[in-house]
Amino acid sequence: MFSVPKGALALVAMFGLTCAAHAQSNPNAAQIKAQLNPSGAVSDTTRGIKPIAPGGAPAPAVAAAPSVNLNIEFASGSATLTPAATAELDQLGQALTSASLTADKFKIVGHTDTTGDAPTNQTLSEARAAAVKSYLEAKFSIADTKLTSEGVGEADLLVPTPPGTSDVRNRRVEIINLGQ
Repeated sequence: MFSVPKGALALVAMFGLTCAAHAQSNPNAAQIKAQLNPSGAVSDTTRGIKPIAPGGAPAPAVAAAPSVNLNIEFASGSATLTPAATAELDQLGQALTSASLTADKFKIVGHTDTTGDAPTNQTLSEARAAAVKSYLEAKFSIADTKLTSEGVGEADLLVPTPPGTSDVRNRRVEIINLGQ
């Protein structure tokens, strides 16, 4: 047998915890529900600028629509959901059918990275958003009127990258709470 210095064990334990925490990419149903519930928080998109309403009075602050980004795995170059994708979507479905969110409507937005050409990515993002919508409607009996889907291709990158760059963070599905 050999002995391992105490400091080395601490490093191994810390590295293992860091890797385990990094491996979890998507939130669970409770976390998704919390992110999609309207909080009444003021949007930070104005960067401190106070909009003025007609007549010179300050405009009321507008809260950003609650949303969550999920990395949903599809078969390469297609809108076919993988088993990992359905596991993630099951968490989303549980959140959307929770009592606090059942009255709300949601927009499902498909995003791609910059691999491939823009028109192909646009079509792919639309098909992927539609696949997510169909899965949620079928598996969780969510009414068609509660969900809309659209694709934006590579137009709204989460992480700016040059053309032809594969980045999993940009291949995502965004869920936006539209309210009632």
